[in-house]
Amino acid sequence: MNISYNFRFPDKREIAFKVSTSAPAPSVAEDATLPSWVRLSHCQCSNCPLQPGDSANCPAAVQILPVVEAFQAEDAYQKLDVTVTDERRSYFKHTTLEEALRSLLGLKMATSGCPVLSELKPMAQDHLPFANSDEFVMRSVGYYLLQQLFSKRNQQDPDWELAGLVERNKRLQLVNQALWQRIHAVCQGDSNLKALLNFFSMASSVSVSLESQLRKLQVRMKGEG
Repeated sequence: MNISYNFRFPDKREIAFKVSTSAPAPSVAEDATLPSWVRLSHCQCSNCPLQPGDSANCPAAVQILPVVEAFQAEDAYQKLDVTVTDERRSYFKHTTLEEALRSLLGLKMATSGCPVLSELKPMAQDHLPFANSDEFVMRSVGYYLLQQLFSKRNQQDPDWELAGLVERNKRLQLVNQALWQRIHAVCQGDSNLKALLNFFSMASSVSVSLESQLRKLQVRMKGEG
């Protein structure tokens, strides 16, 4: 599935990106013209399974590079119109650049071919733009429980207590922190940094405070909130 993001600024500027969620992970070739911060060895994630012989560049950094370059000097809190279109429907929101970038960067990272972030690719297939923290937790838990159901049907031990989900999001936090360090030096504005920090905080809500998040969802499902 192809997903298009169109950013329309108040001054009529437009910037567009397209992401494929179904295509194979893009190859990451060595390219001397790429900036140094995308090199695999630059602020490499502490839990990265890749070696320099596998890839000269970080797959996630290469994929978010065009977004970082397009918005690096922009104010994170400026309002603009964002339209997201896939093969099923369109979404529109007048929102901050930070919220829109959080959504786009999350999608590009999940489909980048990064071995750790690829755990999010199943969710990218049903991408929900502008998802808030509650929606992120609901979708993360829902997808994980489906995976456990399929594991049980395949005669494997399911993880109904969600311990694996907590561990997964701890791994994602390490990647988000390293990516933030990668782009920190090149961002003149704060849009990309705030977007990554926001994405990082959402992943943290699953690993650090999952039980409290589940209690909130329980109240909602009972119709009490």
